[in-house]
Amino acid sequence: MYFSAKGIHKTWDSVTVDYSLECEKETLTCILGPSGCGKSTVLNIIAGLEQNDDGYNLEINLDGKRIDNLPPAKREIGMVFQGGALFSHLTVADNVAYGLISAGIKKKQALQMASDFLPEFNLAGFEKRMPQTLSGGEKQRVALARTLIIKPKLILLDEPFSALDTDLRQRLASQLVEWKKKFNFTAIMVTHDEEEANTVADSIVRINKPAL
Repeated sequence: MYFSAKGIHKTWDSVTVDYSLECEKETLTCILGPSGCGKSTVLNIIAGLEQNDDGYNLEINLDGKRIDNLPPAKREIGMVFQGGALFSHLTVADNVAYGLISAGIKKKQALQMASDFLPEFNLAGFEKRMPQTLSGGEKQRVALARTLIIKPKLILLDEPFSALDTDLRQRLASQLVEWKKKFNFTAIMVTHDEEEANTVADSIVRINKPAL
């Protein structure tokens, strides 16, 4: 199994998430469920952004390596948040190049790589644009480009299209399927939209309701 997470456990506000998950390489798995059921918490624990409850044995394995004991930056996981979470003070090119520069690539080379990568996401000519000038769909495409360019072993998508209108959400969901075919990435995406899950997912797992 390419990815597995066992023993995810978190309790807050009388809601409990008790969860395990597995997925194969180069698949997109959707976690589908209503708001407030803990979907984003699952992703945050996998990414190392949130702590599992004490007393529960968490084990996360990715590509044959145990990663739950590693800091977030060492897990080789990329994350796309709702709204994109772009750096507002950086241009589009600087946002996309950020991870490359952090990995030790010289800035000039990283910016050229970012510029070459943007057309894959219908963003040619956007290099000098600032995030404040972008539409919601453009922000999400920049966020996905920023994540994919560093070639993480796993991508986590936290309701990436939920803030967009219905038509745009459907278009980007279809594009996500095409990008997955082209770049062969492995991803876990959370959504409350069943139609969206059916469009993008190779497999769907459900959290039906908040556990009380």
